[in-house]
Amino acid sequence: MQSIITTCVRAGTSAGIGVALLMAAATAGQAGGISDKEIVVGTHLDLSGPVSAAMPQLRNGMQMRFDEANEASGINGRKVRLIVEDNGSQPQLAVRAVDKLIRSDDVFAIVNAFGSGTNAAVVKRAVDAGVLYFSPWGAAAVLQKIAGNSPLLFTTIANYDTTAKAGLGWMIDDSKAKRVGYIYQDGPLGELTRVGVNAALEARNMKLAAEAAYKVGDIDFSSQVARVKAADVDLIFAASLTRETVGIAAEVKKLGWSGVKLLTAIPGRTMVVAQLGKDAVEGLYGIGSWNIFTPGNEPADVKAWNENYKKRFNLDPDENALLAYAYTDWLVKYGLEPAGRDITLDKVVKALQSSSFSHPVFYGPERFVNQHINPETTQVSQIKSVIWVPVSDLLNPK
Repeated sequence: MQSIITTCVRAGTSAGIGVALLMAAATAGQAGGISDKEIVVGTHLDLSGPVSAAMPQLRNGMQMRFDEANEASGINGRKVRLIVEDNGSQPQLAVRAVDKLIRSDDVFAIVNAFGSGTNAAVVKRAVDAGVLYFSPWGAAAVLQKIAGNSPLLFTTIANYDTTAKAGLGWMIDDSKAKRVGYIYQDGPLGELTRVGVNAALEARNMKLAAEAAYKVGDIDFSSQVARVKAADVDLIFAASLTRETVGIAAEVKKLGWSGVKLLTAIPGRTMVVAQLGKDAVEGLYGIGSWNIFTPGNEPADVKAWNENYKKRFNLDPDENALLAYAYTDWLVKYGLEPAGRDITLDKVVKALQSSSFSHPVFYGPERFVNQHINPETTQVSQIKSVIWVPVSDLLNPK
């Protein structure tokens, strides 16, 4: 316990001391969300907003892993109960959801919560309340900064700035692009990705030719695309999510703009984008930090997992489901189980900090360095006939 208290006190803030005291109380007896028979965990997802189409897969993936643990007599004799709340991709809804999870549900951990802006709005109040915040799907560097590098926050999504620098740099060199435009979502996603965009350009003595922002919930991207087209760019980089990526690509196709290439950041390189966008996203490039397996080409263990998933949920899984399952598996195997029957927050944190995790969805073994996934290996892929096909070698942002 002493190591975490020291870390928090060294932060030099009353909030940091508050975290330490809360954690001391949790480990003196049992942590919040832990009873004799149960471990309560929560999450907040976009169940009603612009990314809602992707959320059933994410929810099912983590539920499947917890169900498997429960079916095997639980985790050290305790069953896991998952509580899912809606954040609608709106920070204020995320605050409401997390306040409920903390105050009413007394959760031990918040796992796989979705969205950069939504996570940014709540991560500090969660760790300040002594809640483990594991694998938020959002701008990791921003979340770590907001949380004061709390030992209770573990981020598993590769940083948008480092991966943007590597992926965009490769794309500029490969396509011999001369003029780059940037379309981005207002908030942490766009801000952090911009750092990588600027770094890639500066390394090649280039500057942005044009840029245009959109807000969460926007469905019309004609003005943004028109702005970068007016600047005569030959490469567009989009910091965009599912619906927005499809919308931007559709607007480019609508204009008959064939002389430009479109590259999306990590959140836009998903199977959902390929399936929803169809012809509109044919030829789209995307940066990713995990494998996307196509039916018939997956490893034997992933194929077996796919069949199990479909049997449970009557739905074909995508990489969001597999990723959510993998991250949850990491927490279960290398955080909760090693903590033993006398589980404490400190035991779980220490176990995770020293863990190394391998899964077919990742490009290689992963571990935590300063509470963040390492390495941040990434790759550029392109949609060809509704399938993401790798077009670059594996890229190491460092």
